[in-house]
Amino acid sequence: MTQPRTDVATARTRLLELIRERAIVHGRVTLSSGREADYYVDLRRISLDGEAAPLVGIVMRDLASDLDYDAVGGLTLGADPVATAMLHAAAAAGERLDAFVVRKAGKAHGLQQRIEGPSIHGRNVLVVEDTTTTGNSPLEAVQAVRDAGATPVAVATIADRATGAGERIRREAGVDYRFAYSLEDLGLA
Repeated sequence: MTQPRTDVATARTRLLELIRERAIVHGRVTLSSGREADYYVDLRRISLDGEAAPLVGIVMRDLASDLDYDAVGGLTLGADPVATAMLHAAAAAGERLDAFVVRKAGKAHGLQQRIEGPSIHGRNVLVVEDTTTTGNSPLEAVQAVRDAGATPVAVATIADRATGAGERIRREAGVDYRFAYSLEDLGLA
């Protein structure tokens, strides 16, 4: 049975509803950056959800629709489901998009690769993440893809925490930074 295609505006609206309902946890938390916050946006509750993940793929592909890239990925774990959602959304649209995973450290066995998946050497790639606070994860991924001989065209994230990561990524990595939803969109500002 063929599923009806979801238009981008509908996908964007529904994904925002799902993020607000399922991913925002209120209460004092310590973020991976070491910073403290009064809420946590757990986007793995979205990017690994059977209803929301396909919407992530549609929304993120639309966010980067004007860019020239043929592979997408980032630092494991936050980037992995975002990249695969985009891969599946591309396939559903009759297009080809490869995904890759940047390990936090190279393997000590096997091929000892830092980047898993189809080779990205010589290719334009989009670095993705689920949510961005400091920019450390996408900056590490940008460096890893450059080291692997790929050209990062931009960093794209589902949600930006408005903590200066975008400016840092633009300044330190020299690539564009995009996000699908702001703190205002999520009702957190």
